[in-house]
Amino acid sequence: MPSLSHIIRFIRRHPFNAHNQWAGVARFIRLQIENKIFTGLRPKPFTQKTKLWMGKGSEGGNANYYCGLVDLEQMSFLLHFLKPEDLFVDVGANIGAYTILASGEIGAKSISFEPAPATYQMLCNNISLNNIESKTSALNVIAGGEEGIIKFTVSLNSSYNHVATDAETNIATADISINTLDNILTAVPALIKIDVEGYETEVINGAEKTLHNKKLQAIIIELNGSGARYGYDDNLVHSKIMKAGFKPYTYNYKTRELIEIASKRGHDTIYIRDIAFANERVKSAGKIKVHTQYI
Repeated sequence: MPSLSHIIRFIRRHPFNAHNQWAGVARFIRLQIENKIFTGLRPKPFTQKTKLWMGKGSEGGNANYYCGLVDLEQMSFLLHFLKPEDLFVDVGANIGAYTILASGEIGAKSISFEPAPATYQMLCNNISLNNIESKTSALNVIAGGEEGIIKFTVSLNSSYNHVATDAETNIATADISINTLDNILTAVPALIKIDVEGYETEVINGAEKTLHNKKLQAIIIELNGSGARYGYDDNLVHSKIMKAGFKPYTYNYKTRELIEIASKRGHDTIYIRDIAFANERVKSAGKIKVHTQYI
């Protein structure tokens, strides 16, 4: 769990708060006061067309309230890249921020995977709040490299629950169904986002057909070393994605430039298959209002 000083520093340094570093901090303080007064979650604006339930227990939603788009580079890329006719797959959806951007703001179809039962319910609540049930399919399933049942932690912060290791005997867990993306998906997504607290290797292992299908144009994946929890090397995931025809990029949301980089980064990396295709999409996308800014 990040400390209070870390949270404040992150909010102040976020690019959306650059013009007024204390605006985001003021939103943070306001929400903490509201949490003392109201016990439940409250709907608050997210993007131009969307809302999220925010408050105590919805850390994933709250961070977007403080900063507009908490994962600014990755979320702005999604907003500029996706089209209404696309399919988006959200692996490790958490409370559904990326799903809401894809289906609520852009109008694309989404398939979202969230294993933790309580967080899955928050995902469903955010889908309902935005009236996008017809565009989304939320699955209380682990996307992995096999089919079966495995243990998943349920007592940690919604952003930190993960597939339990054999050594984690003192953490509350639940038995959750696991299946592969190749088994579940009946259509190929244009974009996949994968953020599964170190289990990314297994997600990719179960997505061989999907990964090599030319219709899959982009991947957003977190490779921050947490795969070591399971004995995995994130560099091997990077190599497998590269061999499937992708290259890693950063994204400048202001200029809408995709800049190729030498390797993966220590956090979320954007991988692109066809850079000309991706460039045309992000350059031609309309502007979207987030808080008081347009991207």
